[in-house]
Amino acid sequence: MELRQGTNRARHLRETATDAEAKLWGHLRSRRLSGFKFRRQFPIASYIVDFVCLDAAPIVEVNGSQHADRAMYDANRSEILTKNRFRVLRFWNNDVLQKLDDVLTEILQHLEMPPSPQPLSRQRERG
Repeated sequence: MELRQGTNRARHLRETATDAEAKLWGHLRSRRLSGFKFRRQFPIASYIVDFVCLDAAPIVEVNGSQHADRAMYDANRSEILTKNRFRVLRFWNNDVLQKLDDVLTEILQHLEMPPSPQPLSRQRERG
């Protein structure tokens, strides 16, 4: 994804957040969750992720019903993001709206885990 196009798309997604995304962002922004810094609608690889803490490496995706039909796409996307050292956490909109404390607890558990190690470069793997 071209950088400018990704930035424009991310800006649009921030401006048109779902109710669940807005509610969760209210608890993640400004280091409100145990001091961890999150970014929202942030470009990583060729994707824009809903929320990410770059230091601890969890990506938080908030999914609506349209994702029920996109399981293969989401699995491929998660695999690529995982290869880039991130852990992908997915929550349904209803869970964020109705069980927010449980969602925040699960996110916090992943924040406290050490990040996945960076993949070795091909040169180091051969050496």
